Amino acid sequence: MLRFLTAGESHGKALATILEGIPSGLRLSSEDIDKDLRRRQKGYGRGKRMDIEKDRVEILSGIRFGKTLGSPIALLIKNLDWINWTEIMSIKEIPGINEVSPLTSPRPGHADLSGVIKYNFKDIRNVLERASARETAARVAAGSVCRRLLEELRIYLCSRVIQIGYVKDETSWSPTPQNYEIVEKSPVRCLNKKIEEKMISLIDEAKKKKDTLGGVFEIIIKEVPPGLGSYTQWDLKLDARLAKAIMSIQAIKGVEVGMGVSMAQEFGSYVQDEIFYEEKEKHFYRKKNNAGGIEGGMSNGEPIILRAAMKPISTLAKPLNSVDIITKKRTEAVKERADVCAVPSAAIIGEAVVAFEIARAIKEKFGADTLEELKRNYQSYLDYVKDI
Repeated sequence: MLRFLTAGESHGKALATILEGIPSGLRLSSEDIDKDLRRRQKGYGRGKRMDIEKDRVEILSGIRFGKTLGSPIALLIKNLDWINWTEIMSIKEIPGINEVSPLTSPRPGHADLSGVIKYNFKDIRNVLERASARETAARVAAGSVCRRLLEELRIYLCSRVIQIGYVKDETSWSPTPQNYEIVEKSPVRCLNKKIEEKMISLIDEAKKKKDTLGGVFEIIIKEVPPGLGSYTQWDLKLDARLAKAIMSIQAIKGVEVGMGVSMAQEFGSYVQDEIFYEEKEKHFYRKKNNAGGIEGGMSNGEPIILRAAMKPISTLAKPLNSVDIITKKRTEAVKERADVCAVPSAAIIGEAVVAFEIARAIKEKFGADTLEELKRNYQSYLDYVKDI
């Protein structure tokens, strides 16, 4: 079984991840993880917090001489901003700390109000510190390890932003090293340079208005074999598991697979991907991929295509109306340091959570305690598929 847990608060000492189920023998270094942590911190529209944090992972366990041991991998990411919050976020009780005013004005669209009701708090900080998207750094760390495992099986993930606010990138693409380099260098992870300029301009407009923006990002997973997931039970369906993983990212409000919602307005004869057989190469294939690589809850051998819609961030520089949880009087929502637009960053987080789910499905199907055994089982299955 592949699983992980994260811990830590936004302005606490650190974020921690424990990842269990990675087979032994996988070559892994902190730099493998750090490069994705750096990618997560980039993106036009990020806030001042990214000027403070320089995310680096410390591997505490599960690795020896550069290779995984098969035991739980413990990862630590220190919060550099902790030095400015040592009293406010103190673990120990501090006499007189009540002099620090609690936050009592919940932000519309955030976890604040539901959280204080659920856990019987009088200070919203008890909620927002854990609900913060800062937590996703720990998930990116776990996902980076899973990405390394997938790379050993020649399965690759990539992402791009296709919309920010009302500005859309209609450019069709099949990821190649050349065009993906364009995406990686773009401050908004956009393939079309003209659209990139419009996205940046819109973010600047939102910042000037003290507002925020959401958008849509796309993830493509290449070289996934057919048969991951299952149709036999609802909770084993691969598309359901991927959707759950992406929806767990803060501010994500919608997920599409393949054509997604637009399928609902078309005739079935257009939507369904007709099946063909290549005699020379001896494999089934589809000329279209409207299904986004998943049929009946299982991967079908085509690239898996996912899109996620992210709402505008809840924390506004010009706060919205709210109600004080103590006095019940009308007030302005609490104002915390935040981003104007985090869609490019969310795409990297999306890659991480998807990498985990694909790796988990791989482990479930092919088992194995060692990387060598996993690769042997995996190759045997690929040979079987070719012989059908």
